[in-house]
Amino acid sequence: MSARTAQAPLAAPAASKTPAAPGALRHRLYEDVQALLTGTMFVALGVMMFAQASLLTGGTAGIAFLLHYGAGTSFGLAFFLINLPFYLLAWKRMGPAFTVKTFVAVALLSLFTWLLPKGLSFGHVAPPLAAVLGGLLCGAGMLILFRHRASLGGLNVVVLLLQERFGWRAGSVQLVLDSLIVLTALWIADPGRVALSVLGGVVLNLALAVNHRPGRYVAF
Repeated sequence: MSARTAQAPLAAPAASKTPAAPGALRHRLYEDVQALLTGTMFVALGVMMFAQASLLTGGTAGIAFLLHYGAGTSFGLAFFLINLPFYLLAWKRMGPAFTVKTFVAVALLSLFTWLLPKGLSFGHVAPPLAAVLGGLLCGAGMLILFRHRASLGGLNVVVLLLQERFGWRAGSVQLVLDSLIVLTALWIADPGRVALSVLGGVVLNLALAVNHRPGRYVAF
């Protein structure tokens, strides 16, 4: 906003001191639907890039990747099943609305990771580029979900709970946990691939740490 000057013909109206009513800040249903679809689609594209370059990621998605690479399990199915135990924590600590939206987001991501390869493929993606672009896509998608009080389950639930309770930045906590998960992949992946996977995790979580801070986004 520009500073008030003596030459201004009319003074700008003062900002209202009255906080907006809760209803004015609440997301409408169609806004939540759009966010769930867009956020999970972004993450699914990022996951496709990671898979194309045989990279891994953190969280329950990282565990699903480990099962996918190590045992040939479908990523979407493994991701969906791994998240089931975390819904009870989400229901008790974050409320039913958050839990339902998280369940829908996890189901959509599982569906999109199965459907997208049927209509989209990458001829070539250099692993470093896949790490950066995939991390940015996943980070942007998760940010959309977080701002509509949803998540991708698993550790997302834990880090969001820690942020709401203690003010710890979700991206910073997620980065530490994700790095630990990716490092466990050394038993099935070469160090170079693990290093690029860590790079992807850093890019993803920096996007969250910079853009998702307590109190910065007030809609719910």
